[in-house]
Amino acid sequence: MFYRNLRFYGIFFLLIALPALGSAQDDRQSVQPESNSTPPIREQVDVRPEAADSEIQERLRGILASTGWFVDTEVEVNDGVVFLRGSTETEDFKRWAGELARNTQDVTAVVNQIQIIEPDIWNYEPAFIGMQELWRSIMRSVPFWIFGLIVIIIFWGLSLLVAKIMRAFLKKREMNSLLRGIVARGVAVIVFLLGLYIVFYIADLTSIALTLLGGTGLLGIVLGIAFREITENFLASIFLSIQNPFHAGDLVEINGIIGFVQSLTVRATLLMKHDGNHIQIPNSTVYKSTILNYTSNPNQRATFTIGIGYDDSIPTAQKVGIKVLEDHPAVLKEPEPWVLVDQLAASTVNIKFYFWVNTHTHNLFKVKSSVLRLMKTAYMKEGISMPDEAREMVFPNGVPVQLTQDSQSSLKGKDKIEEKTKPSEESKLATEGEGGLKSNDQEIRDQASQSRSPEEGEDLLKK
Repeated sequence: MFYRNLRFYGIFFLLIALPALGSAQDDRQSVQPESNSTPPIREQVDVRPEAADSEIQERLRGILASTGWFVDTEVEVNDGVVFLRGSTETEDFKRWAGELARNTQDVTAVVNQIQIIEPDIWNYEPAFIGMQELWRSIMRSVPFWIFGLIVIIIFWGLSLLVAKIMRAFLKKREMNSLLRGIVARGVAVIVFLLGLYIVFYIADLTSIALTLLGGTGLLGIVLGIAFREITENFLASIFLSIQNPFHAGDLVEINGIIGFVQSLTVRATLLMKHDGNHIQIPNSTVYKSTILNYTSNPNQRATFTIGIGYDDSIPTAQKVGIKVLEDHPAVLKEPEPWVLVDQLAASTVNIKFYFWVNTHTHNLFKVKSSVLRLMKTAYMKEGISMPDEAREMVFPNGVPVQLTQDSQSSLKGKDKIEEKTKPSEESKLATEGEGGLKSNDQEIRDQASQSRSPEEGEDLLKK
């Protein structure tokens, strides 16, 4: 009884499982086409439940002829074995024919003897077909290119408009032309790149757009390294324009060179020296150097030292010096002048004089010359000696001197000349040699404006 039930359940299980196994086997035998140009083949071409060789032959011959892919097609079937003959253009068509015959009902084997036609080397049909496909793709992309061109033109106009607005806005903030141009162009480039990104995004080429932008940045780095000095001068001109350590016409000292600032370009700073010569200093050197601006503060201090004898009264010498400085019209009262003992030298007591001059109205060198001359006259008048430290010799017991008649007469004549010249020349505020005490900086600036500038670039110091 147990074995009878086991046999029944086994047969029942086989009846259920066989259709599923047959379906899985049929799925494994299904063939997918290897070329996109050939249509898929059905799993089985049914003719009749029991098909004759002639029926299989006629069915296959009709299918192959209807495709138009085969030339001189011959189909022969013997005992379920299919022989395919003829020619076709591609290997995919040959394989497709073989798979078609193999999946036909009651076919036991397939002998595929279809030949592949070798293309003629002078056959231009593939080229014509490629050109036609290219023309079709171009025509299909014409609407997109028209749209992209319109977008680029719109954003190009927007970039110009934004740049103009930025220049007008920054001009009100008194920013120089270089910075205005850089900021305006930077904003305009961002707007234009946004338009390009929109075009690439619509064309689904965002990765290419990002690659191009990355390549542009890398190219900028390479060019920056190759033109390092030019890049340094350009960046230094930007920083100098932002910081404004000097203005046009200022008297400055840069890297040991003193001159009036003429212009600042993207490459160099142009100075005009007191001797009238132009000199160009690279902006990178200017930015890294110590800049001494004489014009930023019109009041400048001058100093000089006078040595008096040890027998002379120091307070008297200081009092006389202070009086000379206070009476001089070109010496400022504030800050007050100083007369200080500076050094006890070998044979002199060195007194140092400090005084201030407004260089916008007076020339510092001329005022110093005038003060020195007046100080020498005042000291001689007060009997304060000014010995020469380098050549003075001290004789404790004295040196006898006998003057001849000619020497006495020459000394008397010299005294007369000194008496005549002292009141008339030594006491003057400015002599003919000093040429007046006023500043001649404006004359040098006027001369510089009339000369040809050796640096023809745009002046960044102009607002």
